[in-house]
Amino acid sequence: MAQDRSRRGGAVRAADARVCRLRFAAATAMLCALALVAAQAAHAATYKWVDDKGVVHYTDKIPPEALNKGNVVLDKNGIPIKRNDPPPTPEQRKARADEEARQQQLAKERDVVERKDRALLSTYTMESEIELARKRALLTIDSQVQSSTAYSATLNKRRVELEKQKAALGNQPMPPVLDRELANITSELAKQDDLLAAKQKEIAVVNARYDADKKRWKELRLATEAQMNGGTNNVVPTAQK
Repeated sequence: MAQDRSRRGGAVRAADARVCRLRFAAATAMLCALALVAAQAAHAATYKWVDDKGVVHYTDKIPPEALNKGNVVLDKNGIPIKRNDPPPTPEQRKARADEEARQQQLAKERDVVERKDRALLSTYTMESEIELARKRALLTIDSQVQSSTAYSATLNKRRVELEKQKAALGNQPMPPVLDRELANITSELAKQDDLLAAKQKEIAVVNARYDADKKRWKELRLATEAQMNGGTNNVVPTAQK
């Protein structure tokens, strides 16, 4: 009885082996068929390209002289399945690089504006605080203007005295020490005039900056309040700094 079971087990194993061989053979045949189909499809592809004279060509492969030209791949039914663009020219590469650089610069500028907006909102909580900051900045400049004005008045007073002494001498030469002092006073007065002119321009710049800050702060506050109150989520236009 044990021998019968052994023979039956051997028969089962042999049958299983035959099934595995048949499955392997079937899988191998399928792979070969797929490879053949793919090869036929690739061979059936047609390339459509145009030469330098504008003549359209249809070939089963791209000739060497047309490798740098654009082409269209057609299937066996003549239907376009892929487009190969020609490589960019040096001018096109330069234009693309210039555009990328421009976009990067715009992104940097937007980032700067956004950081300024965040700083503006975090610095001031009320409009009156902006005006207070303006007054402080102008007060510093005004102090410098008053100091320069007082100094110029002192210099002018001394120059008048020296001019009187020079006139009193008549045709006699003025002492060198007094002559040098008069020249230094004239030079210093010119410097103070330039300083006062620069401070006037600085006052205009400060006023313009705080006017712009106040306008932008109002825009940002209105947009923030609208969002908090459930209004439309309008994008605040980028301020032009």
